[in-house]
Amino acid sequence: MTAINVLALSGSLRRQSFNTALLRAAQEVAPEGMVIDIADLSAIPLYNDDVRNAGYPEAVQALRDRVAAADALLFACPEYNYSVSGVLKNAIDWISRPPHALFDRKPAAVVGAATGLFGTVRGQAHLRQILSGLNADLQHKPEVMVASSATKFDDKQQLTDDTARTLLRDLIGNLGAAVVRRRKLEAA
Repeated sequence: MTAINVLALSGSLRRQSFNTALLRAAQEVAPEGMVIDIADLSAIPLYNDDVRNAGYPEAVQALRDRVAAADALLFACPEYNYSVSGVLKNAIDWISRPPHALFDRKPAAVVGAATGLFGTVRGQAHLRQILSGLNADLQHKPEVMVASSATKFDDKQQLTDDTARTLLRDLIGNLGAAVVRRRKLEAA
């Protein structure tokens, strides 16, 4: 079987981000044959349609190329002010512009970690709405919302919560299964 290539995007730029750590945990629990590559969004400028019309900036074009080449997408969604982080929304805005519908039917999944008791419930709800509008093939279950994340990662940023690791592994497995289904449909 051909390897499954997943591009992961974290909505946090913080060096000690629990969301980026959650993506590294996804790399650890990914099934054999799946490669999860974490994109760095720090060089992506604020979206400006005048800039886009003049030509995509190099960092944006590189990200768009990586999204186009990926079999699936994995989003780590922090919750900022009850919603999606500006970093993540900005990247999505750049990726979603013409000439290609890069999210269309692309398998995708959402995870998140937050220090509060509600995890990233509201942020993920908004992100799911955005991705649904872009026609991504969202894998909704199991939901991975790591609440009280400061107690679930150690000082080396390793995810130590067994329940969260199991849910993450199962969601990543479902994401891989969606890629296999899509490949079968495209081959038919």
